[in-house]
Parts: sequence; C-alpha cells; structure tokens
Amino acid sequence: MAFSKQFSFWVIFAMALTMANASGYYGSKLSTDYYTESCPDLLEISKYITKEFVKNDPRFAPGLLRMIFHDCIVRGCDASLLLDPTPSNNQTEKDTVPNSTLRGFEVINAIKAKLEEKCPDVVSCADVLALASRDAVVAINGPNWDVPLGRKDGKISLASEALAKIPSPFANITTLKKNFADVGLTPKELAILSGAHTIGDGHCFIIQNRLYNFTGKGDTDPAIEKSYADYLKTKCPPNTGNLQSSVGMDFFTPGKFDEVYYGMVTQRKGLFQSDAALLNDPETSFYVHFQAYSGGSTFAQDFGAAMTRLIQIGVLTDNEGEVRKTCGAVRYNY
Repeated sequence: MAFSKQFSFWVIFAMALTMANASGYYGSKLSTDYYTESCPDLLEISKYITKEFVKNDPRFAPGLLRMIFHDCIVRGCDASLLLDPTPSNNQTEKDTVPNSTLRGFEVINAIKAKLEEKCPDVVSCADVLALASRDAVVAINGPNWDVPLGRKDGKISLASEALAKIPSPFANITTLKKNFADVGLTPKELAILSGAHTIGDGHCFIIQNRLYNFTGKGDTDPAIEKSYADYLKTKCPPNTGNLQSSVGMDFFTPGKFDEVYYGMVTQRKGLFQSDAALLNDPETSFYVHFQAYSGGSTFAQDFGAAMTRLIQIGVLTDNEGEVRKTCGAVRYNY
C-alpha cells in the first residue's frame, strides 16, 4: 500500500533526526540529587501538593506547564515570572498580556511555604516551578521527565522582555523558529513543545480576529477548516473579549495528554495561527505528520526530553542568583 511505504519513510526519517546540542544555554551545574541532604523531602512535598491541586482542578496542569515555558523563554529559568510589581519596578513579567491568563501561582506558593517550614532558605522558587510543572503533567497521566536541580532565583523581571520574547499565538513560522532559536531550541523542539496544546484552553479573545476579521474584511482565516471554524464560532461569538470565555485547544481529547493535537493540526484544526504555522516548515511539518500518522509513537519520550532541555535554559547557579523567601519578592537581606 502507498500509505505503508509512505509511513515507513516517515519512521526511517524520524529515526535519523536528532536533537541539536545548544551548548552555552544549558546549566551543567544542575543535578537531580542537588537537595538530597539539604532538603530530602523536596520531591515528595512537590509531588503531593501539586497532585492535590490538580485533583481539585485539572486546569492547573496546563497552567503550570505554560508557566514554566513563559518563565524559561525570558531570562532563562530563574522564576522572574513569579515576581510581583514593586514601587521601583511597577511592571514585571507577570503584568503582561501573555501572562495575564496564567494559572498556578498558588500551587508554587503552597509548595514554597511548606518547604520553608521543612528546610528554610534552601530551595529556590525556580526549582519549585521546574518540579511543579513536571509533577502537574504526571498527575494527569502525562509524560515524565528528569528535573535537574540547583537553580537560583533571579532579581530582575521586566514586562518589556516578556512582551518581546514570549512566542505569540499570532506568530508565523519564521518568527516562531527565531523565538526558539534565540534560546537554543531547535525547530523539532518547537514542534514537540507545541504539543503541550493537547491540554488546556485557549481564550476566545485570542482567536476573535482569526474567526471574524482576519484580513480586516470580516472574513475567517482560510487556514482553518470550515466546520471547525463554525464550531469555534459557537463557542466564541463575535466580540467575546473577556478573559473568562475560552475553548479547549484539543477538541477531541481535551483532558488527555496525547498526540491528537497533531492530527488536528494536519486537518487544519489547530486553534491558533501558531499551530497552523507548523505546517509551513519542512521540519516542523514532518514532526506534526509523523506523530499524527504513527499514533504518537515517540511523542511522550520526545516531549520529556524537550522539557528537560527547556528547564535548563539560562539557569543561574551558585552566587549568580539567590534563594527567595517568598516567590513574589526579591530577597535583599540574605
């Protein structure tokens, strides 16, 4: 069968692809046993608290996953996203539009508070966020991945940097590849990490123009399959601009961490322009089609490996940063 021959080609080609090594972006001083002596209960505390939050509200899983990505893509994985505004810095990353719909700050704060009881002044907020994002995905039976530890917390958080560096849901493939390349991530990892859209919701205000006024003439983005566009219009009527209105990013299995997202993208049913853009590059398009046609044969493994690389971007170690007492404020008296 032609399909069989085509699929064999995809498999062989997939095996030939390897992750690029972007040395200089990743933290060689991190270790999975960094807190073995100084805070031996860390892993269990993070796992238990995160699991309880996710059990009560599964939306914390995509929320924390999105949070770690938004943190690491700006200044590296230094918990700068968690800093609250102050009189001297009244606009932090947290205050920007891309971060206005994030969910999970209370999970991080709960873990940190418990750690300050058990092992005060030891575990950074950056490490808490890295662990909680993994534990949240595992709690919904998603993939697992290694979390090397030893990050320190940064002291700077600028709204302008978040606006400039966080990939936009409106971005084309050229811009997306540059956003990822700027932090040492490959086009393949762009396609892999986009698979996080298999869980969680997208807010209606983000897709309003795509549905109702794509070119300024009251039209719909032709890259969306018509029946899917019609469905989205029932969920997101015109002028739905508030933050409460949303639609599942994965129409078929919204609560399951699986490869169905990729099948949707191949059918022109990706929610965002950035999803559709994956089809406009040979390498990202290949990965999308391979996962769709192979039933996600390598997705969980690939996603875990990509996350382990993501959470080591631009980390601060030793005296390069600090260990905050609370995650929303820089600690000056350490």
